[in-house]
Amino acid sequence: MGFSVNTNAGAFAALQNLSGTNKKLEMTQTQINTGQKVSSSKDNAAIFAIAQKLRSDVAGLGAVQGSLDRALSTIDVAIAAGEAVSDLLIEMKEKAVSAKDTGLDSTSRASLNDDFTQLRDQITSIVSNAEFNGTNAVKNGGDEIVAITDDTGSSAITIAAEDFSLAGSKVNIAATDTISTQTKASSAVTKLESSITDVNTALSKLGAGSNRLSLQKDFTTKLSDAIEVGIGNLVDADMAKTSANLQSLQVKQQLGLQALSIANQAPGTVLSLFR
Repeated sequence: MGFSVNTNAGAFAALQNLSGTNKKLEMTQTQINTGQKVSSSKDNAAIFAIAQKLRSDVAGLGAVQGSLDRALSTIDVAIAAGEAVSDLLIEMKEKAVSAKDTGLDSTSRASLNDDFTQLRDQITSIVSNAEFNGTNAVKNGGDEIVAITDDTGSSAITIAAEDFSLAGSKVNIAATDTISTQTKASSAVTKLESSITDVNTALSKLGAGSNRLSLQKDFTTKLSDAIEVGIGNLVDADMAKTSANLQSLQVKQQLGLQALSIANQAPGTVLSLFR
């Protein structure tokens, strides 16, 4: 194109280059502000959609961790109750064995029976209070312990309840049993022997369930961390590279401004043709 005062092609070209540089500079500054190279769907629609899906998975796993924590706390309470019941049964057995002695005087037998009944009633107190967040897994007709294990809540671990109440499936001693006579003491010893075995077997099951929940929690934590790292790989900006780009673009911006200034001065040269 010849000399023209109506159209400045050089200025147009310089302005387009400067606009491109400014756009890249704005993107780089956004990356610095957010620490992300993809912070919205405008930056990269496909990557943003993938990252959002992964973020929803992480959110779901957060709920899983909360469910597992609740279940672990519940089973810890159940185990504590079971261990306390087991200890009480052992003490009761000691009293009952002592009460089997036919040579025992009535005063000593009465004292042993008082201790026995107090220990017996304490089992009921422990079982009725072994509750966490509304769940009691050791009472008669107790609640199962359930924890979700995936980010959609469709899978779960279920730990069966164990009945540690008097005259229940594990404890054969009834609320009316005493050791006031040698015969009753002998019967109590037999019941206590089987009760101790059954309670310890139930405790073993609860312990195994607790271990499973702990393993699931560890896996969930590692899985969540791995997904978080994956999200970072997709959307996080390389700050060292971004810093270098910023400096480069700032220089290009200054050069673009100078180029535009020079291009804007070009029409003025036409005046020299009329001197």
